[in-house]
Amino acid sequence: MNGFIVSLDGPGSSGKSSVGAAAAHELGFHFLDTGVLYRALTLLAVERSIDPEDEAALVTLVDEISLGADAEGSMRRVLVDGTDVTDRLHAPEVDRAVSAVSRQPAVRAALLGLQRRLASQGRIIVAGRDIGSVVLPDADLKLYLDVSLDERARRRSAERGLAAETTEVTAIRDDLERRDIADSTRAVAPLRVPEGALVIRSDGKTFAETVEAVVSAVREAAARPGR
Repeated sequence: MNGFIVSLDGPGSSGKSSVGAAAAHELGFHFLDTGVLYRALTLLAVERSIDPEDEAALVTLVDEISLGADAEGSMRRVLVDGTDVTDRLHAPEVDRAVSAVSRQPAVRAALLGLQRRLASQGRIIVAGRDIGSVVLPDADLKLYLDVSLDERARRRSAERGLAAETTEVTAIRDDLERRDIADSTRAVAPLRVPEGALVIRSDGKTFAETVEAVVSAVREAAARPGR
């Protein structure tokens, strides 16, 4: 599977990052979660009181961000001026502003080249919201991880240790729904199922079963004659 490139798209909190990283580890692939780039940019904007609609100011922050490998070799650690900010990327204030930042055309253009350079090494799974449709339209295999809104809200709430049926859980679901609408209706690189993508629905599946579905899809695609 030398040179094989897999795009893995899906909505917020669909498990793209954790599933993609686990599948990549099992396959011996690299893994890139492009969402951390937009979150890092949003974190900087929030901390520096930059308007998430100010494209010019946001683009100036791009060069301050770099990626590092985690313990398993996945490029999910984010450094800003040498400081690891990975554990701050999912703060509530970042969740609220990341959609506004990521829909800015100049921001997406500024990050496009970096994403393609990182993917060009091959043997990689690249996760995001516009990978198969915009960033890597010629990927060897396009996957779309689909999960219902209620299931995504439940998972994120569980990650944060929140009891079911609380106002915090309702707020998380509302935030995810707003993000879905914003991502799917933005003018530039909207969230959608890429043409030719295999849709993997993880409702009713365990984490391990979802990972195995991705691994199997990659192996089957790589084994096709003429590939």
